[in-house]
Amino acid sequence: MLPTITAFENSPDRGAGLARDMRVRWAFEELGQPYEVRLVSFAAMKEPAHLALHPFGQIPTYEEGDLVLFESGAIVLHLAERHSGLLPDDANGRARAIAWMFAALNTVEPPILEFANARLLESDKPWSKERLPLVVDRVRNRLKQLSDCLGAADWLDGAFSAGDLMMVHGLQRLKPSGLLDEYPGLSAYIARAEARPAYKRAFAAQLAVFAGRTSKG
Repeated sequence: MLPTITAFENSPDRGAGLARDMRVRWAFEELGQPYEVRLVSFAAMKEPAHLALHPFGQIPTYEEGDLVLFESGAIVLHLAERHSGLLPDDANGRARAIAWMFAALNTVEPPILEFANARLLESDKPWSKERLPLVVDRVRNRLKQLSDCLGAADWLDGAFSAGDLMMVHGLQRLKPSGLLDEYPGLSAYIARAEARPAYKRAFAAQLAVFAGRTSKG
């Protein structure tokens, strides 16, 4: 049986590739491994059957035989460790690539998500005008640090790795804000990743779900 992941039946990103199953789809495509997708509704995500797979009622999940995983980072790491292509062969290089995965999830993405929530969910709050600039400053600080580290290199540490995959997907959420325009190196970094054939296949697969839902409704 092929590994099966779950994804939104009706994604709130409207096919923009921001849902976290995109990370797992992209990893599968980079590794050249087949997989299946089971679409779930928001209601089904809160039902016992799905909560048995993901205790927080989110997506994606990963099922293969007796193994069940949740959290996109854990799933991508599992795939990268099982198949060659997303982690370097040498031990030190592998350790650094994994460190960049953790940096993407724990250091760079949190202020980006805070910024997104501040704009989408808190803009009508009386304290929003005072808080938003502080949130933006935190994002800019992380972007400058990352841009300085990347420098003129194509990827974060040698060849493209799972660290780049996770980092790029987190950064993409900022594209509509214009903040990335202040860091041309990071914009070019994202563009290189999006030009990868594996990314294009994964994006097309996720977009097809939204397009199919739209054509039916």
